[in-house]
Amino acid sequence: MPPATPPAAAPAAALAIDGHTALVGVLGDPVRHSLSPAMHNAALRELGLNWVYLALPAPAPQLEAVVRGLEAIGCRGLNITIPHKQAVAALASELSPLARRLGAVNTLVPRPGGGWLGTNTDVEGFLVPLRQADRSWKGKRALVLGNGGSARAVVAGLVELGLGSIQLAGRRAASREAFLTDCRGWAPQLQGLVWGQPEPGAGPGVGAGTAPSSYPSGPHTLTAALAAADLVVNTTPVGMASATDPAAAQRSPISPAELEALRPGATVYDLIYTPRPTALLEAAAARGCPTHDGLEMLVQQGAAALRLWSGQEAIPVAAMRAAALAQLEGR
Repeated sequence: MPPATPPAAAPAAALAIDGHTALVGVLGDPVRHSLSPAMHNAALRELGLNWVYLALPAPAPQLEAVVRGLEAIGCRGLNITIPHKQAVAALASELSPLARRLGAVNTLVPRPGGGWLGTNTDVEGFLVPLRQADRSWKGKRALVLGNGGSARAVVAGLVELGLGSIQLAGRRAASREAFLTDCRGWAPQLQGLVWGQPEPGAGPGVGAGTAPSSYPSGPHTLTAALAAADLVVNTTPVGMASATDPAAAQRSPISPAELEALRPGATVYDLIYTPRPTALLEAAAARGCPTHDGLEMLVQQGAAALRLWSGQEAIPVAAMRAAALAQLEGR
């Protein structure tokens, strides 16, 4: 159970940090770029909670010390971001069933008896735009690009929506196979898709356009998967704006030739939210595809975490969204 809600300190406009201010925050490395402080502090003002939300850098060698120290000072809750979502699971005293299944934690909630409950609100955040869409996803076909930590939450969400087929495209054979092994027990509709050129040691017939013998038979090229997909989700960082690489925002995980296979009307969801739109979403919209970026997922997973920490159901999501957008526009 989340901790009892502290009394409101003052009306929103008069909130100030004092000796009673409680701490919440996000751990990551790097984390200074995070939009979470802007959107959470906007929500805390609306709620009248005497809390402050900070971005807290936590290098991997110091992660355990940071997590234990924040518990010791009475931190009310933590978000966890790259690269700690899997490592922090081992530091939690208890894991929610979803976090245990995914092997990834993005939210820590203090337990009444001490220690942290590790859970995952990424799945809930990912699902909100799809559930708001005026269509049923049951039995539909999805293509997921990438097989990192975010892809696990995406696949879990797609299973919850009742997708009939989920193809996972990954470039590295070892990580792709490990992902499939970990997830197939709870995602029986999940299939692997070789993405890119043949990999060293893969042997003849294993590469772009050919399915390894461990995969179900049939067409498993990226182009064929795009042609059949009702939903395409990009979980890779390809296309994310980068201060050190000005051309990064112009890239897309799908080439223009591959994109030609995408059916107009298929939904394209890119977890990246900077730039808005990404090159992928801009090209997909030009083909007549409904699109979603990752900003609403960020806002909704944050709102779900704040419900757990505060015990309050009515979270000011609109204020969180507006603050995140203002922060983006100010960059």
